[in-house]
Amino acid sequence: MGTDHIRKVCVIGASGKLGQYMVRHALDRGYEVVGVCRERSVPKLAAFEGRITVVPGPTDDPEVIRRAVAGCDGVLTVLVPWGVRQYASGTAQAVLDHARPGARLIFSCGWHITRDGKDRYSWTFRAALRIAAVLGRLVRAVEIDDQVEACRRVFASDTRWTVVRGSSLEEGESQGLPVWSRHVGDPVLSSNLTRRVDFALFMVEALTDDTLVQEAPAIVGRQTPSALTHSR
Repeated sequence: MGTDHIRKVCVIGASGKLGQYMVRHALDRGYEVVGVCRERSVPKLAAFEGRITVVPGPTDDPEVIRRAVAGCDGVLTVLVPWGVRQYASGTAQAVLDHARPGARLIFSCGWHITRDGKDRYSWTFRAALRIAAVLGRLVRAVEIDDQVEACRRVFASDTRWTVVRGSSLEEGESQGLPVWSRHVGDPVLSSNLTRRVDFALFMVEALTDDTLVQEAPAIVGRQTPSALTHSR
């Protein structure tokens, strides 16, 4: 499938902040949009009423995903490490199983995901990640290891995937399309900050960028000091 054939996209996790930005970017490009979110979160999509189709339900429910991605040329998935029920890996597996052959599959995660083990993390980053993992398990709120498993399944698939690895995020006006590198540790990424609206922009732009097929770009804001200093 060529990049000119993106007409209908599914946003899985549409009700969250990142998801809503992706919905806006997709609508701005004239795409038909299907949004998936938990039933209790549907009211968060009220601003898009009449402009998108909403499929309510758990994003790790294969039947919900099967219905939502039917006929979609692209699927944008927020891999949230919620709960302790393998939520992220269940969501990823449902997308991999039910998206149509040749569809562009774009997944979001954090810098902590590594594809080839060549990423270089600061000791402060590693320490913060360990603390977050322990606290998340204690309060049964997040399951960071499951996001790792979700991405492992994506990396092992032969689909047309891209895994976008986000830095720390902030709100604010768009600074344009983020800068990316194949590996955390590249000086261009050292500012470790991206506007959330631009993370969403990168996800939507990836739908039509064949150079990102089977890549796991780590991104940083275009106007951050490290990007301005080191961008090529």
